[in-house]
Amino acid sequence: MIEIDAMFPVMVAANLAEVKAFYEEVFGFNAVFYDANFYLHLVSPSSGVQLGFLMPAHASQPEFLQPLMSPDGYVISLEVKDAAHAYSDAQKMELKMAMPLKEEVWGQIHFMLQDPAGFRIDVVQHLEVSGN
Repeated sequence: MIEIDAMFPVMVAANLAEVKAFYEEVFGFNAVFYDANFYLHLVSPSSGVQLGFLMPAHASQPEFLQPLMSPDGYVISLEVKDAAHAYSDAQKMELKMAMPLKEEVWGQIHFMLQDPAGFRIDVVQHLEVSGN
């Protein structure tokens, strides 16, 4: 068995400076590694959540990591305690919304933002549901 210490996605995106500023300002991430021509690694000091962003066409990377990653069909899901409050904050910051706040029958309240690289962020609050 391979034991795992951490998990984080790595997305291929061209505008690392904008991405860095967005996640630092909006969600409070810290850049623990940043080279504008290569890679950005972010960690949330409050939760330990990690995100990685890699520049496209970097010579050190295998061919399958050379192209920009399409943001379609991909979502970064970040769980919060109060989605309505987070939605209000996002509106005050005039962030780009991909989906308005809504409550789902399966027990979630969520909305989606779009980051500077075009990736959608699903800001989710899980509700207690009764029954199965």
